[in-house]
Amino acid sequence: MTNSEEPFNLKDDNEDLLDEVLEESTEEVPDLGAFEMTPEPDYTEILDNAHEDGVMTDRVVVPSVESPEEDIVAYNPPVEVKEERTTIPPKEAKEKPISPPAPKKSHKWQYLALFAALLLVIGGSFAVIYLSFGGEIYTSDDRVAVIYVQGTMLTGNLPSGFGYATSEDVCNSLREAAADDSVKAIVLRVNSGGGSPASAEEIVTEIEKVQARGIPVVVSMGDTAASAAYYISAPADLILANPSTVTGSIGVIGVYTNRSEYYDNEGIDFYVSKSGEFKDMGGDWRGLTSEEKEYADTVVLKVYDLFITSVAEHRNMTKSEVKDIADGRVYIATDAKEIGLIDDFGNLYDAIDAAAELGGIEGEPAVYYINRPSLSSILFGSEETFSANTVEQLASYYEESPVGMIVE
Repeated sequence: MTNSEEPFNLKDDNEDLLDEVLEESTEEVPDLGAFEMTPEPDYTEILDNAHEDGVMTDRVVVPSVESPEEDIVAYNPPVEVKEERTTIPPKEAKEKPISPPAPKKSHKWQYLALFAALLLVIGGSFAVIYLSFGGEIYTSDDRVAVIYVQGTMLTGNLPSGFGYATSEDVCNSLREAAADDSVKAIVLRVNSGGGSPASAEEIVTEIEKVQARGIPVVVSMGDTAASAAYYISAPADLILANPSTVTGSIGVIGVYTNRSEYYDNEGIDFYVSKSGEFKDMGGDWRGLTSEEKEYADTVVLKVYDLFITSVAEHRNMTKSEVKDIADGRVYIATDAKEIGLIDDFGNLYDAIDAAAELGGIEGEPAVYYINRPSLSSILFGSEETFSANTVEQLASYYEESPVGMIVE
């Protein structure tokens, strides 16, 4: 070793190295303010210890005061803190695409269809109610009631509109009208060729009761008002008809059927046990005896006398006058007026106006159609559902009477 060389000073080298490490550590310490940590230990003391032990300063471990020694993690500056995101990486998003929510199915048309169906049901119900009341669903203080007598007349209860006019239906309508204080007059719209004398008598009795209460009754004849139909027309306060209306036919007929020859040809035999000589009179398995024919004529003439007596009484005629025109013939209305069977010419609405005048109604009268055949009566009947076949079966007791049939 020469004198020219400067002696090696280890202490100075260590001090220079310490200053240099301190300067680098201070510059490279990251900003850890974003983390909640306990106060950091003294870096100078840590570095001094590391230098004395001969450990590289870039592997210095900074222990946490709150963490145990096994949880100490080596410090590798600098540290960059990034906010964690929950977005799906592009690659994974391609592998598992997120399906968009399915659009909600519209029920608009279903609601519209349901609404239309409800309107149809409500409208149909109102239509049935309206037709059931004959087109009149309001109440007036002064009204004219119209009652229909259409078809073959017989006793019993059948709905209107099937070709039969039953005394029960007509009488019930008359009573209904009379019980209504708003009804000031009644129009009978007659369209019938006649029928049972008993049915006519029942209706005449009810007409007289209505008139006794001060309610006038006007008859409006349609196509035909003959025989029993004229019987019920005679008591009216006023009779109007069209010029070509067929009326009259004042008379009675008894019909008895003899099918004995048919039964003989078919080999059908009858044994009849009877309590009296006339008990099986009218049976179609044999004809009438001479005594039975005489008795049948007597019955017909008695019914006929009741008929002409009623006509004479209500039309202000004598029985002799009625007999002169009551030989069973029909008259058109022009002739019927001349012989006193009707009062004047006119249609239904003329009859309504005349009834309103007789009832003391001023101005245009309100009309109350009581039993006019309507959609509801044809579809539903009066008390149960009827068909044309059902009605014919119910009327067969009269049309196919096994003991003969007396007709007016």
